[in-house]
Amino acid sequence: MLDRQLHRARVVSSVAATIISLACGTNYVYSAWAPQFADRLHLTATESNLIGLAGNLGMYSMGVPIGLFVDHRGPRPAVIMGSLLLGLGYFPFQASYDNASGSVAWMCFFSYLTGLGGCMAFAAAVKTSALNWPHHRGTATAFPLAAFGLSAFFFSVFGSFFFPGNTSAFLMLLAAGTFTLTFTGFFFLRVLPHTPSTSYHVVPTSGAGLSDSQRLRRTSSDESKMHRPHGGGFPDAEPGTSSPATYNTISTSSTQVIGEPLNFGGGSDQAADIEAARSTAATSVDSDDLDETSSLVSKNSSLPGDVLVQNSVDMDRSHRVDIRGWRLLSNIEFWQLFAIMGILAGIGLMTINNIGHDANALWKHYDDSVDEPFLISRQQMHVSILSIGSFTGRLLSGVGSDFLVKVLKASRVWCLVFASFIFCIAQVCALNITNPHLLGFVSGLSGLGYGFLFGVFPSIVAETFGIHGLSQNWGFMTLSPVLSSNIFNLFYGAVFDAHTVIGNGGERTCSDGIYCYRDAYFVTLAACGLGLAVTLWVIRHQSQQRLRETIGKRTAED
Repeated sequence: MLDRQLHRARVVSSVAATIISLACGTNYVYSAWAPQFADRLHLTATESNLIGLAGNLGMYSMGVPIGLFVDHRGPRPAVIMGSLLLGLGYFPFQASYDNASGSVAWMCFFSYLTGLGGCMAFAAAVKTSALNWPHHRGTATAFPLAAFGLSAFFFSVFGSFFFPGNTSAFLMLLAAGTFTLTFTGFFFLRVLPHTPSTSYHVVPTSGAGLSDSQRLRRTSSDESKMHRPHGGGFPDAEPGTSSPATYNTISTSSTQVIGEPLNFGGGSDQAADIEAARSTAATSVDSDDLDETSSLVSKNSSLPGDVLVQNSVDMDRSHRVDIRGWRLLSNIEFWQLFAIMGILAGIGLMTINNIGHDANALWKHYDDSVDEPFLISRQQMHVSILSIGSFTGRLLSGVGSDFLVKVLKASRVWCLVFASFIFCIAQVCALNITNPHLLGFVSGLSGLGYGFLFGVFPSIVAETFGIHGLSQNWGFMTLSPVLSSNIFNLFYGAVFDAHTVIGNGGERTCSDGIYCYRDAYFVTLAACGLGLAVTLWVIRHQSQQRLRETIGKRTAED
């Protein structure tokens, strides 16, 4: 009976996490309303891009601090704070649009709040899903990840259906919708305890499976056990504060516990624990040992990025290697991947933030009789195409990278080569398409490349620098798009402004069609070539590095 209740509660919590994630990716819907907002407030394309960039900054720049906050305080406080930030961020945009006035600096600040709120709520949703389903993390986290990718599609379709051509109502939808979805989800989002039937088990050291199997060992003291509830039921207090027990992973081929060295001579209890783990085929962990502050992978690593790679990374290398902190910053592979992420993500974000301007420019040149509601519907359509493309790319990159590693025995970085080619084709399309009916190739390919990039990159980071420091390493890696997207988006704004004509009433229009933005795509096409070259360099460098490691390992064994 209790098992059924817990299972039902976990399902409800997973649904809540998915609904919360649906509200967290709304930064990517910016292009659906940005052109009208800029026209209403008489903003330049550069100023409009600054506002969009502030949202990206809020989403990408605070990954590490937010992960630490979620680890320390639990997921629920992050959700409630995220809902408030999303509401506080979007409501001023709707008020500014209605009043046709607003400071660019303040708009950037509120845009930053929307990105920060989405990042906080999404981190909490993914971690909750991972903790509630420890044996099905891939499936459990797939739902909030998919909802995040489809967030822009959901809001753009909802807005075009219920509020066609009404930018003010659409901004109110974003403000009320994001707040309501996250705030409502807060009441159903919980990390549930595990009964013995659903608890962790020790993996036997012999038999089929990974050569470097991982097991869980509890390091809590006997005194702490006496003050904790037993029986597999709900704990007396809501999980979410500091946990008296921590879990460390022991490798069958290593004499080191992650996070601290083993001291075999310092205490017989430790040696006994390890010996018992080796001789036992299935040892359960107490049901209340997994709470909201439990790490998803190791004591020092529990950001949502961890759960993205659990079922697909090279577990042998990812658990042997542990590069983080200052060692990470002095590692050449980090800067290689940092450059690739910056170049390709910056290219994708330029189109994501400006596809609305592309559509406006092409349609006004193609047919000067089009009205505002029609242009808004076209912008929302392209945002939907981008969102679906990103979602598809994330799915395909996971399957494709596993195929590369397990079947072809190749590097996952080849997925980045494929993403580079997709971006190159998208830039070529943007440089040549003058018929607005064909602009979907630009938005679709850009979304597909962006999804491929972010779908495989966490696994590459884990396999290159180790899974134990993935949280902080991925946080550093996501700083790269913040830098590159500023360069590409501001350059796009400068190019668009150079072709813009200011009317008597202060309105800004560009009727030059493709030439309103074409020069910006020449730059991104060159950047694609650079990204492709760096990616191939990384593949060659990693191949040589792995070969040296293999030779060294064989020499040590001999």
